[in-house]
Amino acid sequence: MRLLHTMLRVGDLDKSITFYTNVLGMKLLRRKDYPEGKFTLAFVGYGDEKDTSVIELTYNWDTDHYDLGNGYGHIAIEVDDVYKACDTIRTHGGKITREPGPMKHGTSILAFVEDPDGYKIELLSPDRGD
Repeated sequence: MRLLHTMLRVGDLDKSITFYTNVLGMKLLRRKDYPEGKFTLAFVGYGDEKDTSVIELTYNWDTDHYDLGNGYGHIAIEVDDVYKACDTIRTHGGKITREPGPMKHGTSILAFVEDPDGYKIELLSPDRGD
């Protein structure tokens, strides 16, 4: 068994694809319209779907906004340097919601960014001790 993907519903597919590819450096792996169902699926990730877990962006043609609720947490991405990653994300127009630094009550270096729909993405350094 392996984890295939995480699905996020998005209000503006092109804006979301731009964020995940240009700001976070993922690749658009595939995109397909389903006219009969009035939705489009786009898959983004850092590697091929046969080898890595990816993110499925689901765009329902008749919905431009979703309430995130309070059950969703975040997606975590490992980066070589959290501080540098935040600088790059900021340069590309990304929104940093928690500046890089040590975890509260711990030593792991982390930061949080937000995608165009408000989903949180945690950036973590590879040397997580806690």
